[in-house]
Amino acid sequence: MACLLFPPSSPAQTGVLSVPAPSKIAVKRGTTVPVKVPVQLRQGYHVNSNAPTETYLIPLKLTWTAAPLEIEGVDFPKPKMEKYDFSEKPLSVFTGDFEIVSRFKVPAGAPPGVHVVGGKLRYQACSHTECLPPKTVDVKLPVEVN
Repeated sequence: MACLLFPPSSPAQTGVLSVPAPSKIAVKRGTTVPVKVPVQLRQGYHVNSNAPTETYLIPLKLTWTAAPLEIEGVDFPKPKMEKYDFSEKPLSVFTGDFEIVSRFKVPAGAPPGVHVVGGKLRYQACSHTECLPPKTVDVKLPVEVN
């Protein structure tokens, strides 16, 4: 299982996956708003989907510390089923550029003004021959509550 090995000579994951800062959103109290979080993955790499096909694989996971908003859900795109030499079965993965949609509820009592909602995207990037150590990147979403 090459995917479980982390060779000491593995290249750094810097530049393998990036999350461009989402644009500031303006929201009204009492509404629900979808927010697209763009993810860019360097060519030649994949990340496991949020629902991997094998229990030993590390899923893609986006979590939020949503205050003053409330998180209603996170929707991932449809994964691709791809076959790699290190696995007997096809794996559920994401490749290239894709978007994760988070749905936020704006409580009626949310304080007005500009806030930053913090998130964390946990992933493990792999090529056809090796997997890099798991990594977590911060996501910051500027929100203006009206």
